[in-house]
Parts: sequence; C-alpha cells; structure tokens
Amino acid sequence: MRNKLMFLLFFALLVSSVTIAQTSASSNERVLPVAEHYEGGREALLADIQKNLQYPPMAKRNRVHGECVVAFTLEENGKMINQKLIKNIGAGCGEEAMRIVRSLKFKAPGYRVDATIPVRFDLQK
Repeated sequence: MRNKLMFLLFFALLVSSVTIAQTSASSNERVLPVAEHYEGGREALLADIQKNLQYPPMAKRNRVHGECVVAFTLEENGKMINQKLIKNIGAGCGEEAMRIVRSLKFKAPGYRVDATIPVRFDLQK
C-alpha cells in the first residue's frame, strides 16, 4: 500500500512539473498553427505584421498598448473569410489590426482552417 502511495505521489509531481514547463514555454512563444500556411512561416508572419503596423495616433497619444486578436477562416484556396475582431484594446487599434490581417496573403492549405492572429501594439518599439 505504501509503495502505491509513493508511486502516485511521484507520478503527480512528474505530471505537474511537465505542465509547468509547457505553460512557461507557451507564454514566451505563441503557437500560431496558421503560420505554416504563410510564406516564410511564423517568423515571417510576425515580422510582416510588425512591419505593416501603423500605430493609431489616438492610441499613441493615450499610451494605449497591448494585444488585439483577429479570428478568421482560411479557405482551401488560401482566401480569408469571416474576419472578426475578438479582442480590442481600443483607440483605433482594433481597426488597425483588422486592416493588417486582411492584407496578409496565405498559401492554399487544401482544407479549411479556423485561426486567430494576435496583433501586438507596443509603444517601446
């Protein structure tokens, strides 16, 4: 009985440490499954978003920063449909995030993909 208890305790500690490691890794590096359908991959997708970002004047004036999230469906042929802003930080940032995501060009995945893309607004850059 004692061996079973020790085994269960050890197993619980092992599982919790793996979960903590996965959580900390995911907070530093966001997973973007749709990036595999973008020319150049994840790094190119994030770089193009930041390159095309025009910080809204009202957001800059009011020091608004954070992340807007845009959801969309990527069709089999690579066309985006149903773009929707699901997180808006205000001051014109949501509209700018929608503009940027609509301008992205994806490769045809051959199947439908529902995706979200974060657009980060940071005054430090």
